[in-house]
Amino acid sequence: MKETIKLNELLQFTPEELASCKLHLAATYPDGTEPLDVFSRSFDEWVGWNESRSGRNDFNRPYIFSLIEDYHHPGKYIFGGLFRVVERFEDGYKVALETRLQGMIGRLVIDFYRYQGLRGRAYLLEHFIEEMTVSEIHEKPYDGLDFPGYDNIRLDFPMLERIVLNSKADWKTALENVKAVYLICDKSNGKKYVGSAYGMEGLWQRWCCYAGSVHGYNDDLVALIDTKGIDYARKNFQFSVLEVFTMKKDNDAVIARESFWKDVLLTRGAFGYNKN
Repeated sequence: MKETIKLNELLQFTPEELASCKLHLAATYPDGTEPLDVFSRSFDEWVGWNESRSGRNDFNRPYIFSLIEDYHHPGKYIFGGLFRVVERFEDGYKVALETRLQGMIGRLVIDFYRYQGLRGRAYLLEHFIEEMTVSEIHEKPYDGLDFPGYDNIRLDFPMLERIVLNSKADWKTALENVKAVYLICDKSNGKKYVGSAYGMEGLWQRWCCYAGSVHGYNDDLVALIDTKGIDYARKNFQFSVLEVFTMKKDNDAVIARESFWKDVLLTRGAFGYNKN
């Protein structure tokens, strides 16, 4: 039976230290942006989440104790850092990362049930610290979703960007050793694009191309992104795998299966982004 360790047994914050901290519970932004994606994509961008201010002076104490909601695992938060508020402005804050607990950033996972009434982002840390327990401490900071198996791939575009940017070893190994037929869904309208990967580095090579270009140089997707911009893809594109093949599979056979799925999903024409 796993022993439960309360968070402050690990942190050893005094009552005075707790009273100097505001708890930042970073959760899904109204536009659908996930702070966990932001954190793993760019720490500087994540720091900016702690410097933003919309009207209220949420961070009105000397320190910010930041937690990032793990949207893959409800009830779990990843430690995002302890920040000192250096300056306060009408439209934001200037913060500095404290060295204390710096080694735990992205590694410390906390179990905490967010009450239905907790709809804001900033709270008094001392009111909730006793309800937080240590779930686990990872060997290295969070760098993206672990590879779930080919049958369970469902990646929003920011997740794909992050996996490629970090060259995440488990994903790279799995994807560079298979040819595949893949699917891109536009969640805003249901339209789909079917593609295939059969290069020297398999599906990894093809999806790296999307991470770098967004549109993968597919005509209809190029036109879409030229019109709506990269943020449209980040908000709406979802990647999955329809079929995988060994690297010995004949390329023509992979292309034939790609054509089959285009017919099945009606992606040529009004229901999709495939031109041929």
